[in-house]
Amino acid sequence: MELRKFDPIDFLDSDEALVEYLNVALEKNDPKYFAKALGNVARAKGITSVSEATGLGRQALYRSLFGDGNPRLDTLFKVLNMLDMRLAVTR
Repeated sequence: MELRKFDPIDFLDSDEALVEYLNVALEKNDPKYFAKALGNVARAKGITSVSEATGLGRQALYRSLFGDGNPRLDTLFKVLNMLDMRLAVTR
């Protein structure tokens, strides 16, 4: 049996899956966790296309959304806007 490393983008194959994945990530209430989840969504959509659509360089996206990156709010909004998604605040 061959095992491969789990990669969430293998399961991010529909808009509904992307939205659900990001909503679950938001529930963790951890900015770095959400940034990494958004990075996974960007990888699922194609980093090059996200980079071109947002005007953010590929390296800037990788630095912001992966590892110990701490993306600026405008970076998050640019990526979410490109994905036609919005954040919502609820009580």
